[in-house]
Amino acid sequence: MKAFTNIRLPDGRAANVLIDGERIAGIGGDLPAGAEVIDGGGKLLAPGIVDLGVFRVDAPAFRFGGIVRAALMPDQSPPLDDPGLIQRAAYSGKPDIWVHPLAAATRGLKGEELAEFGLMKAAGAKAVATGRHWIPDSGVMLRVLSYASAFGLTVVAHAEDGGLTANAVATAGETATRLGLPAAPAVAEAMAIARDIALADISGARIHFRQVTTRAGFDLIRAAKAKGLPVTCGITPVHLFLSDMAVSDFRTFAHLSPPLQSEADRQAAIEAVRDGTIDVIASGHDPRGPEDKRLPFADSAPGAAGAETLLALSLNLVRDGVIGLERLFELLATNPSRILGLDGGTLAPGAPADLILVDQDAPWRVDSDKMRAAAGNTPFDKLPVQGRVLRLFKGGREIA
Repeated sequence: MKAFTNIRLPDGRAANVLIDGERIAGIGGDLPAGAEVIDGGGKLLAPGIVDLGVFRVDAPAFRFGGIVRAALMPDQSPPLDDPGLIQRAAYSGKPDIWVHPLAAATRGLKGEELAEFGLMKAAGAKAVATGRHWIPDSGVMLRVLSYASAFGLTVVAHAEDGGLTANAVATAGETATRLGLPAAPAVAEAMAIARDIALADISGARIHFRQVTTRAGFDLIRAAKAKGLPVTCGITPVHLFLSDMAVSDFRTFAHLSPPLQSEADRQAAIEAVRDGTIDVIASGHDPRGPEDKRLPFADSAPGAAGAETLLALSLNLVRDGVIGLERLFELLATNPSRILGLDGGTLAPGAPADLILVDQDAPWRVDSDKMRAAAGNTPFDKLPVQGRVLRLFKGGREIA
């Protein structure tokens, strides 16, 4: 048995945490005789992060960022549209990281023929995902939602109307106009969300919009929740802390999908975190090498390495008084686990001992050249941040 002592919990308590094997045995009480005592030095002990929607299994970056479980998007080569591919992906992080593959909604992610959700669920898929793109055919999307609902799987959807965003690399507005970039109106997001909520309503399916980034999109999510629909949404720190002004120097590290939005929409995103509209904060981890980023902006690939900066950037929401620490870990761990149907994401007796010891105040500087990710393409390069993971435990076992 292990016992963490001299630690703080996200709810503010100072209490011992007991670990028996792979699970939390208790919180509070005296240290049991013979236990291996781990002195936390007064630091924060929190649930390990559950990252809902990464595009690459990147164990060193996950370890640095405190991520113990990662939901892998189906946009792989080949796409995760077959039980064998799902099974292989589920083993790809072992022994140090749990990888939870998301099944491709359609064959080859082409948006046409449905994949075999049932067989992929049996192979280890934890949800169904449309991938990087919206499914344009409403009939296909309705069948995806209905079929997923029959198997008790959440559909993780991309929220951009492809008819409006085709070939666009930015959101229409002053910045895109000044730079001469191909752009799409911000309403492309709300249009996609509105259709998919309507289809989810008639199918009875659970739907999670992986990234919502506009005021109009948040208004639709709020209305759906008020109606009692099983609708959730997420966002990344990039869209919480950067606006489209970050692309003003044509820096391709800020070429993202969905693109960065206006400052007004960014402020709406902060408010959506504050009022509970947003359910999940995820990294969107998508490391891209020089061959994808050292190109003219319009020719570069969208995506950013986000695993290592997820926790440090998200802690800014606590420092700024937007949310409390307990709520932050609901966004980073509890809610993603619930959406995926996982056993974890909480500090409670009986829960898996997936834990991180965090120094909230430890200062460091983001440096794309020194990142542990497969590539260091972050728009936060050289930004001073605070908050580091000191130790990480997966199922009670420390991961070095």
